[in-house]
Amino acid sequence: MLKRIFVSSDIEGTCGIAHWDETEKDKADYAAFSLQMSKEVAAACEGAAQGGAEDIFVRDSHDSARNIQPGMLPENVQIFRGWGRDPYSMMSGIDETFSGVIFTGYHSAASWDGNPLSHTMNGQNNYVKINGEICSELMMNSLTAAMFGVPVLMVTGDLMLCRWFNSKVPEALTVHVSYGVGNGSVSIHPERALKLIRKAAKKAAQLDGSKCMFPMPEHFTVEVNYKLHHKARSASWYPGARLENSTTVVFESDKWMDVLTFFHYCL
Repeated sequence: MLKRIFVSSDIEGTCGIAHWDETEKDKADYAAFSLQMSKEVAAACEGAAQGGAEDIFVRDSHDSARNIQPGMLPENVQIFRGWGRDPYSMMSGIDETFSGVIFTGYHSAASWDGNPLSHTMNGQNNYVKINGEICSELMMNSLTAAMFGVPVLMVTGDLMLCRWFNSKVPEALTVHVSYGVGNGSVSIHPERALKLIRKAAKKAAQLDGSKCMFPMPEHFTVEVNYKLHHKARSASWYPGARLENSTTVVFESDKWMDVLTFFHYCL
């Protein structure tokens, strides 16, 4: 079987990002960072190919899911643009045939101070927790990969997120391109980011995937704290969910797929 790599790409952890206007299609600042996002994804694909990957699947995972410029990617790459409207969300297209996952442009979780754009899935919650731990989009998507038995080989994004990930999967490679300072961000040079990402992706494709599996809990207690009380009330009607207080909803299951489906309807 060809060595298949799944690449899920976001923008808020892209090198240089510091403001929401740089992430939104209708804003003048967006074009430069859409280009940088595309370059970082291309660098990851190029590196993975140099490391032996023969089949690379890219999931554009930010906002409209129409951010990456497909023509900038290597010819051995497929790209999924737009939303599949399934619970896999930023991981749509993943299955058990992949050898590993690379995440690019990922960012700190809602309530963390590692990125001025820290959030989890949207700006409508103060935090999401899984088994008492603050949950990022990276955590969610790593668990989805683990559900299919696919290891996470590499992560790029802000420093806090990369440090967190290496605390969970020490063998995986990380490339931090920025760190948050209040409502600002300190970044490395964007061209240096591309070099580091390409080099790391080459090594990542050669890792022993069995050492890069994200740990899968036996049971999930999920807590979502909404900014608006009526959002919490609405989510509490989801089957199996309960209203813990006026802004917090709790959902429990032994199956990650159940949690993904809860998130699909309630985040």
